[in-house]
Amino acid sequence: MRNVVIIGSGISGLTAAIYTGRADLKPIVITGNEDGGQLMITSTIENFPGFPDGINGPELIGLCKRQAEKFGAEFIESNVTSFKRLKDHFMIGLNKEEIYSKSAIIATGASAKY
Repeated sequence: MRNVVIIGSGISGLTAAIYTGRADLKPIVITGNEDGGQLMITSTIENFPGFPDGINGPELIGLCKRQAEKFGAEFIESNVTSFKRLKDHFMIGLNKEEIYSKSAIIATGASAKY
């Protein structure tokens, strides 16, 4: 039984991984189809604190992922195929396994529609 599973690896999912990792909850991040989310296709981000000259999306995602790993986050490259709330925990079904967790954070974001 895990403490927390985070579904989504965009900036919100990575931020959740950093904070839950710092709290020693040993989070698992399920990356999904778009590892890194929409920021992976964003050339320049100019409205993120700490980068007065801007930063490109993949670089920001890479830094956040490295920081989450520093605090113990584990990353699984898979899609969620099922999600069930059981009596006092969650079952998250992946392509080839099931993970049981006391809590779940859903940070799936959005996909650009061209």
